[in-house]
Amino acid sequence: MAFPRNAYLARGSPLADHSCDFNVHAFPTDQCYQASASSNFIVYHRYHFESPIGQAGVDSSNYNNLNGHSISATVVSSLQTTGESAVPPFNTNPIPTPSDTLQPIPPINTSLPAEPPTAIIAGNIFSPVAAENPAEIVPSRGDHPIPQKGIVLNNKPVQTNKFYANFFLGGQGQTVWTHPYSLRWCKGEGHSRSWGMSVAHIEAGQRVFGPDSPAQYYINPIGIHSVILSAQELGASTTLTTSELGAFSVKAHLATGPGAANLITFPIVQGMGFLTGVYAGATPLIQSDVFFRTIEGPITVGGAFKYRITLEDGRNWLLYAISDPGVGAPSFSMVSNTAIRGPAGFRGAIQVAKNPSGDAGEGLYDQSAGAYATAATTTGSVTGNTGSYTLAFHKGGNAALPLLMYALPHHVQSFDGATAGANVNMVLQTATKGMATAVLRDTWTMVEDNLPIGMGFAPWTPDRGSVTSLNANVVNLMNQVGSSELNEDFNAQTNLDSMYFSGKGLAKFAAAIYAMNDLAENPGLAAAGLQKLKAAFDVFVQNRQRNPLNYETAWRGVVSVAGYRDAGLDFGGTYYNDHHFHYGYFVYTAAVIAYLDPAWLAQGRNKVWVNMLVRDFANPVDGDDFFPFSRAFDWFHGHSWAKGLFESADGKDQESTSEDSFASYALKLWGRVTGDVSMEARGNLMLAIQARSFQNYFLMESNNVNQPPQFVGNKVTGILFENKVDHTTYFGDNIEYIQGIHMIPLAPPSTLIRKPSFVREEWDAFFSNGQVDDIQGGWRGILYANLAIIDPSTAYNFFARADFNPAWLDGGASRTWYLAWCAALGGA
Repeated sequence: MAFPRNAYLARGSPLADHSCDFNVHAFPTDQCYQASASSNFIVYHRYHFESPIGQAGVDSSNYNNLNGHSISATVVSSLQTTGESAVPPFNTNPIPTPSDTLQPIPPINTSLPAEPPTAIIAGNIFSPVAAENPAEIVPSRGDHPIPQKGIVLNNKPVQTNKFYANFFLGGQGQTVWTHPYSLRWCKGEGHSRSWGMSVAHIEAGQRVFGPDSPAQYYINPIGIHSVILSAQELGASTTLTTSELGAFSVKAHLATGPGAANLITFPIVQGMGFLTGVYAGATPLIQSDVFFRTIEGPITVGGAFKYRITLEDGRNWLLYAISDPGVGAPSFSMVSNTAIRGPAGFRGAIQVAKNPSGDAGEGLYDQSAGAYATAATTTGSVTGNTGSYTLAFHKGGNAALPLLMYALPHHVQSFDGATAGANVNMVLQTATKGMATAVLRDTWTMVEDNLPIGMGFAPWTPDRGSVTSLNANVVNLMNQVGSSELNEDFNAQTNLDSMYFSGKGLAKFAAAIYAMNDLAENPGLAAAGLQKLKAAFDVFVQNRQRNPLNYETAWRGVVSVAGYRDAGLDFGGTYYNDHHFHYGYFVYTAAVIAYLDPAWLAQGRNKVWVNMLVRDFANPVDGDDFFPFSRAFDWFHGHSWAKGLFESADGKDQESTSEDSFASYALKLWGRVTGDVSMEARGNLMLAIQARSFQNYFLMESNNVNQPPQFVGNKVTGILFENKVDHTTYFGDNIEYIQGIHMIPLAPPSTLIRKPSFVREEWDAFFSNGQVDDIQGGWRGILYANLAIIDPSTAYNFFARADFNPAWLDGGASRTWYLAWCAALGGA
């Protein structure tokens, strides 16, 4: 769930005030203040140093004495809000007890087999879902509250949730993370007063850790301009524009003013080994706010001219200049400790990279200097329970040279043989995802060989598969409970003022109806419930809910009208926050309906309406005129980002792994019931990738090596940003909130992403020895349902108790489903 901007964040939130000591080198004091402002909130990150590091007039001898010393600092973050209260992720109001009993009706004969096939073959998992114009399904409008600042439009849908969004949001001055590097348009700030593009790399020793043990949070410093690629001609009128906004890349351009020709173009790609600036007749100005200590060169390397740079923090960087044909060898000279000037009218590429590995690292960079990534595309296929996906990096510069790119840990773990052979054993720390490994190869192929092909609607575990038969005692109790729950007022729990809460309510009833039909052996009662569910769902298909959907043609997506009144409504969904969370619940509900009544797919606009939601958050093709490719899921990071069109000092973020995987599960099921083999296969592969990435970065067992040891004891990350991780939520810092938001909803994917060994460590740390029974409201039910992964008997007995309190259920879960879930996992 991304930031609900009208929410008050309590102590312990990622925006609370923190003070700490940390080790950092050469932070200019007047450069380390960052702010992001948007509408009714502003987030500040301020680093104040008691030492004079980086101040004008401090000579290099001071740096030699300060290296390695801890510098007292205060990290101050603040939030201005509208004063409204935070909203929990479910309805906590008690559900009224039904006064009548739902009567069974003749069941519908389904034509679908109960469980999915054991093998799927999809040669291309990125096939189009549909082609309908969404403006023919919901009303269209041409306005959106967020302007497209500096974007060069090309009549294609614009990405909203990708890593480079800070380049076109707010003041355009926040940081962008490519991992392992971070980039920032300097906008005249810092000692160099540069208007160029800076690159920085943060090492583990520079992190700030929060209080307590385990540490409540850690954050990487921002605002460091280690090396800046700029031009003498750039000044206060400089503009930053972006073009070719792809799923993995963007091109950023600096010009002397509005309408002027681009002087420098930066092809920016996730995992890039160099920051590359392509100069079009400018005077290169290489700058630094960390200060240059030495520059050595030029050294000829193939067609490039290399310079070795040492900064005053002791770090080593490499600079390569590659002239266009006929331009001649460029000459660079250091004119001050903040500036290196190149030749006037330079045309060609300048590349900079941090060298962590001495002569060996320099040799690796030498092999690639002159080539640079410009974009990337992905392809994938599935055969049986094995799936693979390939990232193919497009190349600029010298096409004969291999690209040097950096892979994240989950990539390296799943590399195929050829890609693994290009791993050159040079690593750089990333901000929040462990060590990145250098790879000398233009394409990477990753293989997942344990796809959850057999996962269907029923409770499922990797070891036991789907469990579709329960004992008579469980069936009897489910029928008692289900008769009451399916008699509840569906509309009162689903036609709400939020797509998120509405979707959760629909999914609650869908899971209960499925359980009654297939597991409790009561198709008549399930059919009666299905009739009510279809009517509740049709409210949304007809767009008659409290806050209807519109297709907006500026960014090109389906959004609630609520956010046009108040950006904070529905967790910022109108600004593209959380679409995979919100719409995933609807897609799952539709899959259950279609499974139980296949004829429903051909009735009215049901199928095209659901496909519209799928295309909005999980469009599998780049050529769709109406939606961008894969808005939410990041095929580089292996998970989704929840934050949409909000400027963010720490980059994109996500706080619910479970809802992320549930959205992929919904795609898998929808693909199955509609006969879209490509979608079903893609959903299976996404689930396998998510399981790997979550277990590497979000769900931390004691042996986790990708998160700092001071933080691993939290077991879940809480909110993982690109630049920081905070063990909290956007709606409060109760431990059940922080851990539980990574549990809901408890569904078949839960046992894939949440390994029993992890669940045991988390339970023992926070909820054992009776602590769980101190938890109030629906969170208690969530925690007990999660316990079923390791102790299904205790979990089942909790939901089966005669004095069960319905207040222990959240608004997205039914007791009917929880009984089936716990029993199937071995509880009865």
